[in-house]
This record gives sequence, C-alpha cells and structure tokens, in this order.
Amino acid sequence: MKLNTNSNAYIIIYSTVLVVIVAFLLAFVFQALKPMQDANVALDQKKQILYSLNIRGLDGQEAEAKYAEVVKSEEQIDGIAYYVCEVDGQRKYVFPLKGMGLWGGISAFASVDDDLNTIYGIYFNHESETAGLGAEIKDSQAWQEKFQGKKILNDNGDVAIAVVKKVENAASEVDCVTGATLTSNGVSDMLRDGLVKGVKLIQQSASETKAEEE
Repeated sequence: MKLNTNSNAYIIIYSTVLVVIVAFLLAFVFQALKPMQDANVALDQKKQILYSLNIRGLDGQEAEAKYAEVVKSEEQIDGIAYYVCEVDGQRKYVFPLKGMGLWGGISAFASVDDDLNTIYGIYFNHESETAGLGAEIKDSQAWQEKFQGKKILNDNGDVAIAVVKKVENAASEVDCVTGATLTSNGVSDMLRDGLVKGVKLIQQSASETKAEEE
C-alpha cells in the first residue's frame, strides 16, 4: 500500500514526530551544556565579588585562584548573606545587593572595611538599563570608584550613603549618573535598604558577642 504523503493524517503525524525529535534534541543539548553554563555563572559571580574588592583584569583560572585566596567564608545573618574576605591582610565584608532600575532589576556587590562603615569597593550590574545612560552603573568603572571611601552611616548611626543630584556631603554622597535619575535612585535605595541593613546586623551581632564576653 502506497503511503499518501499528501494526506492530512500523514502531515499531522510527520509534524508531530519532527517536533518530538527536535524537542528531544534541544533537551539533550540543554542538559549536556548545563554544567558548563552553571560553571560560567558561578565564575561570573566570583569575578563580580573580586571587582567589588577592586581586583580586576583576571582571566578565568586567575579569578578562581584569587577568589579562593581572598574569600574566607560565606555567612548569613537574619537572612542577609555576606562574604568574609581578606585583602592585603585586612578583613573586608562583601554584601550582595538587589534593587530596581528604570527598566528592570539592578544588582551589586559592595565591599566594606573592617570598621563596617566605609565602602572599600563596589561593582554594579543590571538587566536592561539604557546604554549610555542607566547602563553606566555597570559600564563606568570611574563612576563605581566614586563610592570608595564613602561612609555608610553618620556619627549618629543614621543612614548617610546616598546617590544624589547635588553632592552636599562628600563623605557619604555620590553624584548620580547624568541622564539616569531613576536608575540612580534605584542604586541609592538598594544601598540604603540592603547594605545598611547588612552592616547594622553585623554591628549588632558583634556588640552582643562583645557584651557576652565581658
């Protein structure tokens, strides 16, 4: 019996089999590549943490080795994750931060000196901010470097760090990205909500530990 390749039944069966085969192949390729993709994602995060510690320009193997050298532990306190690091013999704390920009999510890794009040370095990332404007939070290393040395809290323990249109307190304020007010506001909110909370929790925990020892 000759197969009628022009019949509707043949076309439906042929299309179904083809779709199943393609889906199977795509699933197989995805599973085969997933370990490599996961490794690349993990490496990218390690590099971002190193960037926040002002360590840049390393290739994959160098970044892996440097990360293992400087990152001593990953900790968590009241749901806030942070990394305890050591750079040139000095302790640093690195906090992962998340917020919202103009068009989507923004994120950062911020490193803080052992005084838990001075920003040592910071690296920003984004999902979909406008190139040349909001995207400058990631693309401009010079802008990221403006955060170095800024105070997170003032002498009264209140929030001081901020991204503003006009800097009035150079000790804790950074001027916003030109033409990207909403993205800059998102960065400021992210720092106030995430970084400040993490710093205060560790400060409180250290004070309680000290009181118990005394």
